[in-house]
Amino acid sequence: MATRARLSTRKIEQKLEHTGGPFPHPAFPAMSQAAPRSQRLSADDWAQAALEQIATQGVAAVAVEPLARRLGVTKGSFYWHFPSRDALLQAALERWEAAEQELVFGALEQVPDPRERLRALFRLVAHEARSHIIYSELLKALDHPVVSPVMERVSQRRLDYLAASFRQAGLGRTDAQHRARLAYAAYVGFLQLSLQLHQPRLHHDEFEAYVEHVMDTLIPQS
Repeated sequence: MATRARLSTRKIEQKLEHTGGPFPHPAFPAMSQAAPRSQRLSADDWAQAALEQIATQGVAAVAVEPLARRLGVTKGSFYWHFPSRDALLQAALERWEAAEQELVFGALEQVPDPRERLRALFRLVAHEARSHIIYSELLKALDHPVVSPVMERVSQRRLDYLAASFRQAGLGRTDAQHRARLAYAAYVGFLQLSLQLHQPRLHHDEFEAYVEHVMDTLIPQS
């Protein structure tokens, strides 16, 4: 059983290696894949452009005119799909949220052993750079009426998933909730150190050792 679980975990990791992580999935294509000018842009194209804008410049930078210039179209294309800037932002965040649901939680369903599933989750999250950048930028905009409910929903789903996983790994209800909060606090704290406080970036081997240490510390032993 343990061998099969490790094989399932490795399949997930290989999938990430082949796609460059969850972000290049069709839900999160690179901006270089945006539709050329000769093609009519879809609502998804605009939502993807907004996500890229959030990743590079933050929520405040999501505006119609600069996005239209970036996509090589007129503002009329935008208003064909969205009544307002907030409607675009809502669509972009729903796209980001749905991609996480499919690529992270969906991928982990194939790992039967709860401890191996947690290890797969930690490894998956550790190599999901672009989505982390978006999350970090959204943390700066929690006072925005569109951003706040999405972040609350995403964070609660992540905490619930962690708590359920720790329970399946053998912890009691209260201990599982505490461990989930600790794991999530470590995740958010590392993002803050790396992306907002600009601490020196760990070299590859150092980062991999850090991830292993986090897993060994937080995941219950069999």
